[in-house]
Amino acid sequence: MASRVREVAGVFLRLGTIAFGGPAAHTALMREELVRRRGWVDDARFVDLMGATNLVPGPNSTELAIHLGHDRAGWRGLLVAGACFIVPAALMVTGLAWAYVEYGEVPAVEGLLYGVVPAVIAIIVHALVALLRTVLRTRWLVLLAAAALAAYLLGVPELVVLFGGAAVAGLAHLATRLPRPAGPGLLGVPLLLTGGTTFPDPTAGQLAELFATMLKIGAVLYGSGYVLLAFLEGDFVDRLGWITQDQLVDAVSVGQVTPGPVFTTATFLGYVVAGPLGALLATVAIFLPSFVFVGLLTRITDRLRASAWTSALLDGVNATALALMAGVSWELGRSAVVDPLTAGIAVVTLVLLVRTRLNSAWYIAAGGLVGLISVV
Repeated sequence: MASRVREVAGVFLRLGTIAFGGPAAHTALMREELVRRRGWVDDARFVDLMGATNLVPGPNSTELAIHLGHDRAGWRGLLVAGACFIVPAALMVTGLAWAYVEYGEVPAVEGLLYGVVPAVIAIIVHALVALLRTVLRTRWLVLLAAAALAAYLLGVPELVVLFGGAAVAGLAHLATRLPRPAGPGLLGVPLLLTGGTTFPDPTAGQLAELFATMLKIGAVLYGSGYVLLAFLEGDFVDRLGWITQDQLVDAVSVGQVTPGPVFTTATFLGYVVAGPLGALLATVAIFLPSFVFVGLLTRITDRLRASAWTSALLDGVNATALALMAGVSWELGRSAVVDPLTAGIAVVTLVLLVRTRLNSAWYIAAGGLVGLISVV
């Protein structure tokens, strides 16, 4: 078991360091590493875990990492996978927050992302194609996924699409049991002089308020980084008045352009509010509910396949989650693949994914190098 825990730590430390692109990219990278290359789980198990984590609040890709760690190495794997996936991003964001507070700006990352994101798009496409065969086993699920994708692209909120798909699948299963009637963009990083932290010498009460607010957000938030923006604005800008609207936008931008969970936006804000201790408390608080939720999910996920009705419900969640992943990837691809060079990075990466079993870190590193060289 100890060797498995070390294996989990190594894999998720690396993924936490290279996982640019948001939740869809994180999911694809995990599938590439843990299903295709290492065989920890098969695609059927992977999509069930992906669907289950979509049913609870919190950062879904982080919760998927936690759940995969538990599958591989039990409760120690659960804790190690989550911590190792979060810590690299949290440290990077803390460093950027320090530069932001001290100098009023953060280092430019546009060149790096210019090459990295097209490679990530190829990894997502490769994962989607493989998962489609596992998830969309019937024409009915194909139609459900197509409807979910269309709804997302038309602007229906992600949460409505996800739970709507689950509800439709559950009701459709119940209907089969009834008597039948006769007839039928990549965000940039703005620069803003902040003038130091909000509380250079925070009191215990201020630190407790910071922790409690982030804990509440982590416990109730469903949806994307844009939903996180709304929650943070309501508490830290409007209710507490600790940061400005511009500082909040800067924090969300940094969370999006660094690898790992977008929820490390909380790390940045914690530093802006109360320095290094604030960054630590904010990070622990916003991610703590995810560990609790996944700990509870491990007890019920296997049972979701035990009955026909909950199995149908999970099929609906999986189909709509995959459609959302495709929709997000389409939007990300439109903003990332913008010229022949980025298109070439994406195509070459996709070909290598099909023909080899190289570690995904090589694709990310190569894309980043090409991007940096192209802007020099």
